[in-house]
Amino acid sequence: MYKIEFGKAIRGRWLLEDDLHFLNHGSFGACPRDVLIAQSEWRSKMERQPVHFITVEAPEQLIKSKKLVSDFLGAQTENVVFVENATSGVNAVVRSLMPTWKAGDELLTTTHVYGAMRQTLHYASDVMGTKVIEAKVPFPITSENEVVDVVRKAITDKTRFAIIDHVTSPTGLVYPIEKIIPLFKERGIPVMIDGAHAPGMLDVKIEKYGADYYTGNCHKWMFAPKGCAILWVAPEHQTKMHAHITSHNYKAGFHQEFEWIGTRDLTPMLAASAAVGFINEYGGENIRTYNHDLVVQARKMIAAKWNVALPAPESMIGSLSTIPVPGNISEHDSVAQKLHDRLRDEFRCELPVIFYGGNVYIRISAQIYNEMSDYEHLAASLPLAIRG
Repeated sequence: MYKIEFGKAIRGRWLLEDDLHFLNHGSFGACPRDVLIAQSEWRSKMERQPVHFITVEAPEQLIKSKKLVSDFLGAQTENVVFVENATSGVNAVVRSLMPTWKAGDELLTTTHVYGAMRQTLHYASDVMGTKVIEAKVPFPITSENEVVDVVRKAITDKTRFAIIDHVTSPTGLVYPIEKIIPLFKERGIPVMIDGAHAPGMLDVKIEKYGADYYTGNCHKWMFAPKGCAILWVAPEHQTKMHAHITSHNYKAGFHQEFEWIGTRDLTPMLAASAAVGFINEYGGENIRTYNHDLVVQARKMIAAKWNVALPAPESMIGSLSTIPVPGNISEHDSVAQKLHDRLRDEFRCELPVIFYGGNVYIRISAQIYNEMSDYEHLAASLPLAIRG
């Protein structure tokens, strides 16, 4: 059990505005001061000798940083490459596999898929004539078995590839990937896990899952600077994998291709080692437990005050929770945007307001700089924001 004092006691370790109730760690994360300082030091080092740093020193230091990140995520370093974000990871895999698909093949995901991943699959369909199939996962949902059942029923003899979320973005659900992955593996269908939100939120053990591909952001719940993510590829697939951007090292090997895609800022990836150090300072389990307990407590309080039903069981919640907005606001997505802007500008609450499945929801995040007073302020503010 965590014994460290979190909440306002440590909020000063971030640059967040003092009066802001920041309940949206899920979108882009929030990088601690110490990690930003480490990144700034890497940038200064780079600019003192750009050529030597980019061509010699940075590649050597990236290996060390990747080792720390890989160990944290339960992966062998030789199976991991850095990418800028989970979208880049998915694009690398989809574009590498596209030549093996033909018209009529099916690419499977679920209705809770992140929009960028959906569009990547549709791009493949536009080029190759494949068909995107979205298994209709219900929301509200009562059990993780509902996810397993709808995915199982969506698999056909035409299914050639699947992308399954570890934690869904619009609905904040933790999918039971340990139960879903075998559905594909037993049929010989390659499966990729989109773990955009998982690293740092969950106790991720990539190589125990049995997937073919896994991508996850380090700049969300792992506290790395923006522009840092990993792509894990099972050893048997690495020779067929190409970077999302073609450059000088095309066909030079798995690591060589991804390590050099042209001039880019490598400091987020180098500073990922400082992010792992920040987590270790407090303890990853302490952080995960605090965040989970806080979001569970907060969603119960909010649902009670708004007199709404919680749309998902506690067993499917990590550090995110999506809650329906009271009053059956469901006209169109512009309502969600206006409500978001009012909450941010007038009530100083930053969080997503989501139009999903014909209804409007809010999605709260819990991070160790948050405490219950943030959610109590939101619970009191949203009815006022709705009334205008």
